[in-house]
Amino acid sequence: MSLIEVKVPSPGESISEVIIANWLVKDGDYVENGQVMAEIDSDKATLELAAEASGSIKIVAQAGDTVAVGGVACTIDTSAAKPAGAPASPAKKEETKVATPAPKAAEKAPATSYASGTPSPAAAKLMAEQGVTAAQVSGTGPGGRITKGDVLAAMAAGFDTASVASHSGARTERREKMTNLRKKISERLVSVKNNTAMLTTFNEVNMKPIMDLRAKYKDVFKEKHGVGLGFMSFFTKACAEALFAFPAVNARIENGEIVYHDYTDIGIAVSSPKGLMVPIIRNSEMMGLADIERNIGELAKKVRDGKITVDEMQGGTFTITNGGVFGSMLSTPIINPPQSAILGMHNIVERPVAENGQIVIRPIMYVALSYDHRIIDGRESVSFLVKVKDMLENPERMLFGGKSAEEVLLGL
Repeated sequence: MSLIEVKVPSPGESISEVIIANWLVKDGDYVENGQVMAEIDSDKATLELAAEASGSIKIVAQAGDTVAVGGVACTIDTSAAKPAGAPASPAKKEETKVATPAPKAAEKAPATSYASGTPSPAAAKLMAEQGVTAAQVSGTGPGGRITKGDVLAAMAAGFDTASVASHSGARTERREKMTNLRKKISERLVSVKNNTAMLTTFNEVNMKPIMDLRAKYKDVFKEKHGVGLGFMSFFTKACAEALFAFPAVNARIENGEIVYHDYTDIGIAVSSPKGLMVPIIRNSEMMGLADIERNIGELAKKVRDGKITVDEMQGGTFTITNGGVFGSMLSTPIINPPQSAILGMHNIVERPVAENGQIVIRPIMYVALSYDHRIIDGRESVSFLVKVKDMLENPERMLFGGKSAEEVLLGL
């Protein structure tokens, strides 16, 4: 017998232990080299545990167990013979099943057949834990199979109330152990409230110029760049320019010193079923709108699929969060430490406003900037938000560091 110990990998230098969230194989199963066997939750991200060799698996750490980084999760007996008739890998098994012509009897198969949306083992476990039904999820796997990523995406997007089962009236309770990620989020939020002089300033943005710009160019933009043109790229670009004008908003306090950054690594808060995560758009000041949209799309997908890495969420200098996608009118976002400020976006509502002495209806968004008053004064915070507002209402200013073409021409 030749055994290989599969140890828990390190998610990051500051993480010492993880939780085995879910085994995707059973004790005694034959696994292929590179096959994903389990999912691991850390306090920052969800990782996958892959087989380091082919053989028969012996599970050491059970689902729900807390294991130190470097601890043994399972062993693989590489001398075990591969079962006769076993497929080369799970992926090939699914491909073969989809490619094989279905018998005529299958035409009368019920709606729960494989091709119409049967969940994978990992997806089925998550659906059972979260009370999600197959009718609430659209499968994108081979033959329409529901994957874990499909379930996470559906949960992140929310469900239509019409698809939710009626309440039974039962007065039951249930308890669930807090995940490492939820514990860490709780600790960080309390720490921010206790250790910073947090204050919030507000303003409103007339979104009509950006909405008109999107309506005019969204089709050609998508055709040329392969990505949609959303509001987040405009806000990210505007913030990147404004951060250079007000460097304290882009700074942090460390060991009694103020650390200024000559770059803008902007975090974009993304909601996932496991909690709020903030992947980083690095050197956003160097990017155009298409690059920003592409990066946001890729990172958000990784978050919802549970594929985001710790490195992709570390080192941000400023954060943007969008509660408007959930219908929020106004909020006071909490700073993401060790950063010193965060911008909150909200929903867009048509409101009456005065323009040139006339009452007109405009699509208005309220924006909020929460900041650490220890490092950022009121003048800087208000001026920063006004500058962001000005660039959003005059998008051409983003080309010239927040100035108009006339101001650049005149050297003002």
